[in-house]
Amino acid sequence: MMAGMPKFADMFIDPGADPRADPPAQAGECATITAFLRWQRDTLELKCSGLDAAGLARRAVEPATLSLLGLVRHMAEVERSWFRRVMAGQDAPPHFCSDADPDGAFDGARPEPELVAQAWKTWRAEVAFAERFVAEAASLDITGSDPWRGPVSLRWVLVHMVEEYARHNGHADLLRQLIDGAVGQ
Repeated sequence: MMAGMPKFADMFIDPGADPRADPPAQAGECATITAFLRWQRDTLELKCSGLDAAGLARRAVEPATLSLLGLVRHMAEVERSWFRRVMAGQDAPPHFCSDADPDGAFDGARPEPELVAQAWKTWRAEVAFAERFVAEAASLDITGSDPWRGPVSLRWVLVHMVEEYARHNGHADLLRQLIDGAVGQ
């Protein structure tokens, strides 16, 4: 290992104590995709664990607004958009964004404990809705209407959500290492 590189001892937790459940190696399509999505959701929570409001709201570099708290708020918006608006066809206005501030999920991520609690409560509620929606769906072939793409299947949305979380969890890796040096997982 090269000097200065992160070591196993620098990881968040001992791999044997990892709270995430491994996706099944042999399962049906829906069970496999939803397990990978659950892993990604749990990874975002893990990356944010143990930090106070100041740590969660710490921005990567100026003028960027990227922070772990911003990512939690953003992912609440993403969950809401895909599952409530696109798939369920609900009239569900954004929680943190607006026409006047389309980046409100990141812009409004300030180091205030109340904002952190609100972000987690909102994210968890949107994830719970999405999980119920998927569990009750007749199949992965059901479609919703995306304003840009037209009809999209639940399968497409789930795979997209895995990609969305994976990309942002990469950001979370870097943010967490900047905050306290923790790496891995």
